[in-house]
Amino acid sequence: MKIDQLIGSAGTIAITSHIRPDGDAIGSSLGMYLYLKKNYPEARVDVFLEKVLPELTFLSGSDKVITDFTSDVKEYDLCIVLDCSKDRTGDAEKIFDAAKKTINIDHHVSNEGTGDHLYIVPSASSACELVYDTLDPEKLDVEIAKALYTGMVTDTGVFKYNNTSPKTMKVAAELISYGFDFGSLIDQVFYEKTYLQNQILGRALLESILLMDGRCIVSVVSKQTMDFYGAQSNDLDGIVNQLLLTKGVDCAIFMYELAPLEYKVSLRSNGAVNVSEIAQMFGGGGHVRASGCTVSGTYHDVINNISKYIHKQLG
Repeated sequence: MKIDQLIGSAGTIAITSHIRPDGDAIGSSLGMYLYLKKNYPEARVDVFLEKVLPELTFLSGSDKVITDFTSDVKEYDLCIVLDCSKDRTGDAEKIFDAAKKTINIDHHVSNEGTGDHLYIVPSASSACELVYDTLDPEKLDVEIAKALYTGMVTDTGVFKYNNTSPKTMKVAAELISYGFDFGSLIDQVFYEKTYLQNQILGRALLESILLMDGRCIVSVVSKQTMDFYGAQSNDLDGIVNQLLLTKGVDCAIFMYELAPLEYKVSLRSNGAVNVSEIAQMFGGGGHVRASGCTVSGTYHDVINNISKYIHKQLG
């Protein structure tokens, strides 16, 4: 698939991704947005996302993201959905449904594909890697490259997850050739934390528990705890990955309370557990080693319901 061959005479283009967008969703959306704005200046291009994570607001175009799109739906000539299927786009799904032509680019194995033109490759590291495939390298610039590189490093854990392939590294090398400080970018996205973020990370680690003879670790942050620290959901980013680094642990569960009896659950695995299968059982999705879902119930019930499936896989 090549985007330049599919644009045609499209005068209005919408770009969107999944609810609670992560680095890959944001990077792929902004990378595509910047590419189309640069190379099709006569077209109107809008990007719809719930929000941009604070640590990613350095990306060019982040200030152009439309976050309030619940009003009357405009009929776009083309709608591009990235890093998810259309049913995970939330309120933006109606934009996709109303568009004259649609494109879906994704790397999630759970995506069965909906759209006029599909580029779904579960073996790819990220949506950003796939977006790069669809673009003309000679028409990129440094800001487009930074956006796509950001999504790749977030979805590969800075190239340490097993979704990293030789092709992934080749694409990353081509992106950094456009000339940006990739070391500073990685520090800013991954390692720099506010004092508040360090506090709540410490709290989550302190109150974690081990299950299944130390092969599974669980931590829960309540709404009361979040309110005490004044924390937002983005302040919890990275906690589940830190939990997984615990020696002897094969699978990590991190939960935070969205509302009474409702929890956002993040699952991580070192490969011993296919957490994508488990997340799908609860209406979520993701990858073999990194997935998530939203589950209702007491936190004891949620942990018990999820952990029993982990236990089955661990044997």
